[in-house]
Amino acid sequence: MIGLKTINITIDGIDTEIPKGMTVLEAARGLDIQIPTLCYLKGVNHSSSCRVCVVEVGPRLIASCTLIAEEGMQIRTNTKKVRDARRTSVELLLSDHERECLSCSRGGSCELQSVSNDLNIRQVSYVGEKSSQEKDYTSPAIIRDAAKCILCGRCVGACGTLQTVNAIGFAKRGFDTVISTAFGRPLAESTCINCGQCIMACPVGALGEHENITDVWNAISDPAKTVVVQTAPAVRVALGEEFGLPIGSRVTGKMVAALRKLGFDKVFDTNFGADLTIMEEGTELLNRLGSGQNLPLMTSCCPGWVKFVEHNFPDMLDNLSTCKSPHEMEGAMVKSYFAKQEGIAPEDIVVVSIMPCTAKKFESGRDELSGGGLADVDWVLTTRELAAMIKEAGIDFANLKDEAFDNPFGEASGAGVIFGATGGVAEAALRTVFELTSGKELETVEYTAVRGMEGIKENVIELPGGQEIRTAVVHGLGNARRLMEAIERGEKSYDFMEVMACAGGCITGGGQPIHDARTLETVNIKAERAKAIYSEDEAQVIRKSHNNPQIQKLYAEFLGTPGGHKSHELLHTHYLERSRF
Repeated sequence: MIGLKTINITIDGIDTEIPKGMTVLEAARGLDIQIPTLCYLKGVNHSSSCRVCVVEVGPRLIASCTLIAEEGMQIRTNTKKVRDARRTSVELLLSDHERECLSCSRGGSCELQSVSNDLNIRQVSYVGEKSSQEKDYTSPAIIRDAAKCILCGRCVGACGTLQTVNAIGFAKRGFDTVISTAFGRPLAESTCINCGQCIMACPVGALGEHENITDVWNAISDPAKTVVVQTAPAVRVALGEEFGLPIGSRVTGKMVAALRKLGFDKVFDTNFGADLTIMEEGTELLNRLGSGQNLPLMTSCCPGWVKFVEHNFPDMLDNLSTCKSPHEMEGAMVKSYFAKQEGIAPEDIVVVSIMPCTAKKFESGRDELSGGGLADVDWVLTTRELAAMIKEAGIDFANLKDEAFDNPFGEASGAGVIFGATGGVAEAALRTVFELTSGKELETVEYTAVRGMEGIKENVIELPGGQEIRTAVVHGLGNARRLMEAIERGEKSYDFMEVMACAGGCITGGGQPIHDARTLETVNIKAERAKAIYSEDEAQVIRKSHNNPQIQKLYAEFLGTPGGHKSHELLHTHYLERSRF
């Protein structure tokens, strides 16, 4: 048997040959035998702590998610002993769970609720003391409701294993065990970078975004306010999932129509802000290449990544681009250029950003992202929050007719839309930098070398005249940490780095629609949404930021030149060193 690459096992009387090293859970699912899980999240958490996935192997009950199959193993997944054990485990979880399902943000999409229904649990046999936990509302991005926590550890795996942030972890022991920050401090005082991947991993309602729906409704209802909304590129390829459309459906026109029905006065496209970012960041890159200072230039579009650098790599803060992120740039333009054009006092304008990201909520509150005492962006809503507002308003989203964005900030290039996927910022920048330096038009606009879902992609891009730009495209903060540490050790050297905190980029941000663990295993959500992003780019007439006529008009009438005095005043910022603990 030494050297065998496959083994033979029997599951529920079915003989099957599987690869050596496969778990029993994986083998069962390969036969379409559904074993329930709660703590298991592929690639994130394999702790076998919940005991919901137990199977019978001989006389023993063993958690199948971590049980490596062995030659000749006889496994039973649906005996009375197995069913009773699973029900007991879930009932024990429910006995210490706040069961306010009707008002819970995850009502109807809660994995604990789903497993309870599947196991036909109609009452909880175990009644006793419940742990008492306070809700943590201190973070502007993420709320924690420990009374709903089932201690599955999936959030810990997302924060630690994937993102290497380690803002939360297990604390105390036995009945008193909790998921906690270091020293039990509020989340707002921790090293949390607000990416929201803990929310995406949580199977229940213990974690969620800090909602601002009521604030936005109040603004819309105020006749003295002009309420402007802008939408990030990744929202349009995910919002439809909240209304039963296939994963990765492009719903741009329906989204615009829904926003108008909600009562927003102007509906703008954050892709315009992305085009503006390319003009500023491309100029910044060329200036740094010329001076040789503060290289590599590291993108600053992702607020989770920026805060990660502030906490973990403060010596490299000067390497971050000074450019504000696209929606912050657009907010600044709305409260300056647009306000002037429309004759509206900036203080009477409310800017709302619809983002795939919870970290944008933190970002919008930064003092560094304001002008004249006014925040560039007043409120940030996630894709999920927008869906909730649409449902609350009784709008039949799936049957809406497509509508177009308003101008002047509704016209954007294809380069702006690809910001939503990993590699998109780098590709958009390269399209413009190449043409600005060469004076020639690109024959093929796609830089496919920076596309794809590899965690780290390294390339050398040759510009006209023989100049080379060494690039790195990174997504997921675990990958980013490894690359940053390699740079610190002198093992790696680049001219330009694009980093996105979330795997796949903004398309899988912490504010996007949540899917259960089984869907995450069977559907490549990153690939489907990325495909939609690139198809939207291909459908655009203008595919390079510097060719956007509204961008050209903005510089001619208001900003002057990219990287100039006015641009620096309104579109650039700085960052701060933060505690490492």
